[in-house]
Amino acid sequence: MYKALRSFSWPIVAGLLLATIVILRFPEWVGLPRQQVRLEEAQPSMSRLQGPVSYADAASKAAPAVVSLRSTKHSQKPHSLIQDDPLFKHYFNRNPPQGNEELSLGSAVIMSHEGYLLTNNHVTANADTIVVALQDGRQTVARLIGSDPDTDLAVLKIDLANLPAISLGHSEKIRIGDITLAIGNPFGVGQTVTMGIISATGRNQLGLNTYEDFIQTDAAINLGNSGGALIDANGNLIGINTAILSGGSQGIGFAIPIQLAVDVMQSIIAHGQVIRGWLGVEVERLTPELAASYNLPGEDGIVVSGVYPNGPAQRAGLQPGDILLKLGDEPAQDGRQSMNQVARKRPGDNIAIEVLRNGKPLTLTAIIGLRPPVEPAEPPTPESSKNGAS
Repeated sequence: MYKALRSFSWPIVAGLLLATIVILRFPEWVGLPRQQVRLEEAQPSMSRLQGPVSYADAASKAAPAVVSLRSTKHSQKPHSLIQDDPLFKHYFNRNPPQGNEELSLGSAVIMSHEGYLLTNNHVTANADTIVVALQDGRQTVARLIGSDPDTDLAVLKIDLANLPAISLGHSEKIRIGDITLAIGNPFGVGQTVTMGIISATGRNQLGLNTYEDFIQTDAAINLGNSGGALIDANGNLIGINTAILSGGSQGIGFAIPIQLAVDVMQSIIAHGQVIRGWLGVEVERLTPELAASYNLPGEDGIVVSGVYPNGPAQRAGLQPGDILLKLGDEPAQDGRQSMNQVARKRPGDNIAIEVLRNGKPLTLTAIIGLRPPVEPAEPPTPESSKNGAS
């Protein structure tokens, strides 16, 4: 009996296995629905063949328009910090500052054949002399046309013949992951090109400038790169390098988008300053705690924490404690965004302001004023922060 069962068991097991395979492979044969798992396969790509093996063309296209700056200013201090730096002594012992002078190193970009340069305000602030060194070996003294501490930009002018000029890219079209190159004069060693990618766009609330809309990149940026060029893979200018975290290259550098920088430059050349709209208010974020204290159901809006005397906001009737809900047609949800919105207005324009006061909605109309100039100051550190002010 056992031998008989044994002789029949193998064909039965084999038949069951075969039937299982058939059902799994062709379930519709037995009336079962076919189970489909659709996997997305990558399409054949030529990117490895089409991508550049060198960025030398991009670098050589832009590099002649990137210059080194050496600015000096008189100081009450007996010695500047950079004079005592071993790196400074190594590279600059042939031409050290004389007497009570402070040296500032940086870079700049030649924007036009007429000799207009863009750099950072913190590189040239309070400088008595600004020496420009071109890639072709020429040197000259630049004069300051104007500066804008709110964006940390400055415009210089040099008078030399046959000047190169950089070609402008489109900073509003860049994408995270795009290749980018930084050109400048780090630590005064000479013109240097570093490569990275666009790490992020629209960075703000860093406490670096009043108006912030930074491009973030991991291209190495160090002391001396400030005011230099951030270019795309085709050698076109997309940003002005301006800041780093932790005092050295940590893969986190920031550049001012070229569209913003050009607007500032053109305004400085035309008017001697940047023309920005101004309301004259200080605001702070509506936190859950503040929303609860105002008996608000949500956290939409920003709180007016201060009003400048005789400013446009005060003349319109705005008061501390008001909750800003809308400025014009745009909701007021972030202090910096609202400040930038007002800054884009022209002085004399009208703007409707929707507020919540004592739990009741109220609509006011303000006449945009001209933002008063700010006093030059040392650039804030990345760790500092400030509330928005319009």
